[in-house]
Amino acid sequence: MRSIDKQNFNITIIGGGMVGMSLALLLARRNSDWKIALLDAQEFPDDTMDKLFQPSFDARSTAIAHGSMEIFQSLGIWDKLNQQATAIKKIHISDADHLMGGFINADDYGIDAVGYVIPNQWIGRVLTSALQTQENITLFSSVTVQKVLPKISGAELQLAANSKQADTIMTDLVVMADGGKSPLSQQLGIDFTVESYQQTAIITNVAFTESHQHVAYERFTELGPIALLPLGKIASAQEAALVLTLPKEQANELLNSSDDLFLAHLQKRFGQRLGKFNRVGERKAFPLQLITAKEQIRSHLVLIGNAAHFLHPVAGQGFNLSLRDCVQLTKHLADSRKPLGDLSRLQAYLQDQQRDQNTTILFSDQLVKIFSSARLPLIALRHLGFIGLESIPAAKKLLVDQTMGKHYA
Repeated sequence: MRSIDKQNFNITIIGGGMVGMSLALLLARRNSDWKIALLDAQEFPDDTMDKLFQPSFDARSTAIAHGSMEIFQSLGIWDKLNQQATAIKKIHISDADHLMGGFINADDYGIDAVGYVIPNQWIGRVLTSALQTQENITLFSSVTVQKVLPKISGAELQLAANSKQADTIMTDLVVMADGGKSPLSQQLGIDFTVESYQQTAIITNVAFTESHQHVAYERFTELGPIALLPLGKIASAQEAALVLTLPKEQANELLNSSDDLFLAHLQKRFGQRLGKFNRVGERKAFPLQLITAKEQIRSHLVLIGNAAHFLHPVAGQGFNLSLRDCVQLTKHLADSRKPLGDLSRLQAYLQDQQRDQNTTILFSDQLVKIFSSARLPLIALRHLGFIGLESIPAAKKLLVDQTMGKHYA
């Protein structure tokens, strides 16, 4: 990592998470003349690729759609990512207390997997290693951006590093990838639409007595959806990443319950498809909201990732949509001859990507509302949905394309 100095950059990305790192790599590979800065308040992940990697049982993971895998392939880093990836060969979608359900099967589409589950720590290590090979990227760790000051031809960033006096960076374009409703966004007067789902997600890993067989499960119940994503490269592995949604009060109670009570609750809601649940890891809880920025672009400014749209975790759409945003933004920045921060250039990006964003947000939002309701009309509607999933090819294709992240192409 290089020390901070007063410097000029073409593009400065605030936020060195998976979205920010992916965007920096896409930009650097697209145009080696761009001078790119990537800033994060934390240290960047360990990039020592030859160091033994052994994720703990409590490690968090991310679902990578097939379309996202193709993006990482184009960047030349998929082979490394795949070293720690668990393939999802089937997705089983079911509605609690009802017999009908459906499968999305990779074999039906002539592909190896619908998606993959990869430990976040490994994604971070692979991305950091790739970024370190790019001479036109400067990584700044342990840096806080105190202010973003818009200028006629760009922006001035006032930085604080290790409690020292703030330094200044000048940049043609600021990309904010620093999370939903970040202090910087609010400081700039960017408003957000916030819709609470009145639910809390408990994120953890679980083990069970049957093999996962590379099957992911999306099970919808009256209390909220349950997602189980397989962990372990071999089909006989017996672990999965769990997203368990509940109303807030019940979630808080379950979060602090004993392991036995937690597993008994999960067993009752999920059933016996994976045998007996026998282990649960560290549990973390997150309130579930749909948060969308009312402004994703301004002159010399773009919001991306959770800073632009924070989705319900059902169907694993959030990161994959953000990655497609990164692809489109890179394309528009590279293809136009206008200045990087030109508003019309950024408007063209958003116009082209708006349909994907709207479709994906609506898909995840309505999936939750329709499949988590005990109201009879919505129960009837979701029955029709399951019938259509298996008997109406066009309906199933729409669901499959969305799940596999095919909108970016």
